[in-house]
Amino acid sequence: MFTGIIEDIGTLRRTAPASGGRLTIQTALPLEHVKLGDSIAVCGACLTVVAIDPPTFDAEISRETATRTTLGALPPGARVHLERALRFADRLDGHLVLGHVDGVGTIRERRVGEDSTHMEIAAPPAVSRYLVEKGSVAVHGVSLTVNTLRSDRFSVTVVPFTAGRTFLNTLPVGARVNLEADIVGKYVERLLQGLGTRRAGGGLTLETLARSGFLDGTRDG
Repeated sequence: MFTGIIEDIGTLRRTAPASGGRLTIQTALPLEHVKLGDSIAVCGACLTVVAIDPPTFDAEISRETATRTTLGALPPGARVHLERALRFADRLDGHLVLGHVDGVGTIRERRVGEDSTHMEIAAPPAVSRYLVEKGSVAVHGVSLTVNTLRSDRFSVTVVPFTAGRTFLNTLPVGARVNLEADIVGKYVERLLQGLGTRRAGGGLTLETLARSGFLDGTRDG
């Protein structure tokens, strides 16, 4: 589990084919504190460390990860956001990020202001269904707040602190980014679907919520 607070911008030195394999990544992270089997989020995707040769480490990338994220298409020399797994003693400065990318989005608009960069990102349904205004989303592994929300896209603001520690503000319009929605929304949806099926033999309804004590059972009109 991660927080979406990027620790380093690494560089891909050797890449795996799109079908999966290994990525060799150079980093300024203190690799003496990393051991084989540890998890590191690479642009928001949780990967397992399989070899360490400071200042580089190798991480396995499965066929699933290569095809569902941007990692399978990155060339040698590409920059990547890196974050080591959360320790239970750490502060949760971002939000709970699993490193399981839900889909790939596309930057549709980018406006640079005096104090921040505004970005509008098109998101697939697998991501957008869980987004809420002022909620959290991970973009290339970076924890950001959803400012505005439409059916197929959302906007975020990259503040100077985040811009200085990531490369989000340098991504051009058309760039593809890994997206992960907040896990809380997924669990709520799953629980409500189960409740609706057990109580009503189908999807969630106002009547189901009323019978379960979430509403008082009255409806206007």
